[in-house]
Amino acid sequence: MALKQLQLHIRGRVQGVYFRASAQREARRLGLSGWVKNRPDGSIEIVAEGEELSIRELYGWAQKGPTAARVDRVETRWRGYTGEYADFRIVD
Repeated sequence: MALKQLQLHIRGRVQGVYFRASAQREARRLGLSGWVKNRPDGSIEIVAEGEELSIRELYGWAQKGPTAARVDRVETRWRGYTGEYADFRIVD
């Protein structure tokens, strides 16, 4: 399977519900690298790299998020793999 990068922009009630920590745990479980952060507009942004199948699993998870979240919309942008991330982190 090919290595890919996916940028996710997640809107809804996604801040203050442990979305970032849950996304980090899920990405690490899937063996992905990249980052997750809160956006000033109340949304969440994720950039994840790794095997395409694992990225698609993370995308599926992001459609719902953690139990306290309400995801209204997920925008995606596929990109080429860069290999620049050593692990998956929460960034400010």
